[in-house]
Parts: sequence; C-alpha cells; structure tokens
Amino acid sequence: MQQTRAGQKDAYTLILEAIDVGVFKPGDRLVESDLADRFGVSRTPIREALQRLETQSLLTRDGRSLIVASLDHNQMAELYAVRSELEGLAARLAARHATAEEIEVLKDQVEEDRALLDDPSALSRANRRFHKQIHLASHNRYLVQQLDLVHRSMALMATTSLAAEGRGEVALEEHTAIVDAIARRDEDAAFKALRDHISVAFVTRLKLDAAAQD
Repeated sequence: MQQTRAGQKDAYTLILEAIDVGVFKPGDRLVESDLADRFGVSRTPIREALQRLETQSLLTRDGRSLIVASLDHNQMAELYAVRSELEGLAARLAARHATAEEIEVLKDQVEEDRALLDDPSALSRANRRFHKQIHLASHNRYLVQQLDLVHRSMALMATTSLAAEGRGEVALEEHTAIVDAIARRDEDAAFKALRDHISVAFVTRLKLDAAAQD
C-alpha cells in the first residue's frame, strides 16, 4: 500500500480536509490525476474517495466532471435548522458532562481567539475548533458523529459568516456566554446560548449572500 506524502491519512480524508479548509471551493473541478499528484497516492484510492464524496453529496456532476457541490438557499436553511438543534443539544450535554479541564480549555480558546479578529479565515478555523471542543465535551459519540456530518456540509459554503464586519467580535461574546452557561452547569441556558449563536450566524450569512447578489 502506497504511503501518502501527508502521512497515514487516506485519500478520502485528504480531499475532505482540503474542501473543509477552502483549498477546494464550491464549483472547483476535481481531477483524479491532479489529486493523485497533489497527495502522492495512486489514482485508485482517489477514484474511490471521489465516489464516496459524491455519494455524500459533497461532490456533484457537471457533465462528466466532478465538482465541489454548493448549497442553494433551501439546503442552507435546512442545514442551519438541523445544526442549531444539534449544537444546542451538544451544549446542553456539555453543561451536564464536561470536566473541569474541558471547560478550562473552552475558556482559554475564547481568550486566544480574540487575537484573530482581524483574520476571518483564521478565526473561522478557530471557530470550528471551539465548536468541536463543545461536541467532545458532550461525551456523546453519536451526537459527535452527526455534528461531524453537519460540519462537512458547512464546508460547501463559499464564505464564512465571520467575514461580515463586526461579526467576529460579536461571535466571541456569544462564545463567552455559551462557555459561562456550561461552566455554571445551566443546561437550558447553554442550549439557548448556542442555538441563538447559530441563528445569528445564519442571519449574517443570509445578509452576506444577499449583498453578493446585488
């Protein structure tokens, strides 16, 4: 079995991570030979990975080519509806189950992320780490798996809501409120704070999309 230049990660993971961090954006065409050269693997695992990603609706057909999918308005609304409830549940369970150390990590992340306010891309990556930490703090493996699927689909959005002027600072204040509720073991407040946070992010994204169409 050929080892990739990126270590032991398989072709599926390599392509998925490249989509997640924006190396490949919605509408980009993915070519087997180019991907094989880029990641240092043979074309067979690349082909299998592309088929799997197409099955998961992360890639779509454009004639004979596979391109990174994009979300229309209805798909985005459906995704945010699911995300807000699942994220809220993760916060509720984190308030119930998170260890003192996990809560300390969440507090530290919020403070460290303040240094990234002028870099929307870095702040977006930090935002994903923050939410992932809450998912893990829920101590529910099945919920973590479902949220992983949701966040994969989030990568199909061309821009981050954190790119909106002033959104980053507000988002960090919302993160602070979420962590405070978790630290107080207030399950209802944690659920509401995170669900409201996702709702505001959705409104912001809708405004960004509307402005882009002007």
